[in-house]
Amino acid sequence: MNSAPGQLVIETAGLQKTYGGKVPTPVLFGIDLRVRAGEFVAIIGQSGSGKSTLLNILGALDVPTEGTVKIDGVDISTLTEDGLAMLRSKVVGFVFQQHFLLAELTCLENALLPIIIQTGAATAEETEWISKLLKRVGLEDQIDKSPDTMSGGQNQRCAIVRALANRPKLVLADEPTGNLDSRSGEEVFRLMREMSTEIGVAFVMVTHDERLAHQADRILLIEDGLMRQLTKEEHRLQMGS
Repeated sequence: MNSAPGQLVIETAGLQKTYGGKVPTPVLFGIDLRVRAGEFVAIIGQSGSGKSTLLNILGALDVPTEGTVKIDGVDISTLTEDGLAMLRSKVVGFVFQQHFLLAELTCLENALLPIIIQTGAATAEETEWISKLLKRVGLEDQIDKSPDTMSGGQNQRCAIVRALANRPKLVLADEPTGNLDSRSGEEVFRLMREMSTEIGVAFVMVTHDERLAHQADRILLIEDGLMRQLTKEEHRLQMGS
């Protein structure tokens, strides 16, 4: 079940991340972030600025050095490894630059995989719902095909449906259009925007594509480990510079 409109899905306070080693490497400095149900947020910044690190923390794949992270109201620092795994399974969906579909499975089977992993088998109702989503994103003719017979854009659309399989409240997308041509990238982005609006899922997308970022509800810039929100006008001027 998705969150009610306006409900907080992500809330961080004073989030910091430093990687260890002989020389500690600070990456994030005091990130405060709130994302609500149905929002589409784009995170931009130079390579190495900490965008993917932040996304991993928001997805409970990594933990902050300091600060708090709440996902769907739950402070992730209070969870065991099993609890974190359950949170990722039920609340968070992931879309990566690589689609990571399994070659031995069909498009439909790949999209159903999160349900099968969690419950052991998909019900007829769940299979019908996923089939409808695949049709909704234009994959009605690809349902029984394997990933190696589909285009890059088709594979990424299948990966988006897979991310929505368990009806998450949050989808984290790390450069989801990075391996696609501009037309396919725009199609994939448009589909994510539509899914966010229609299903009420919050999307947080890391991207280098400034044109796509400009179409998000909010644009967040990470620079030197700090984050600030850009107005559309500020971003437009930055794009023109």
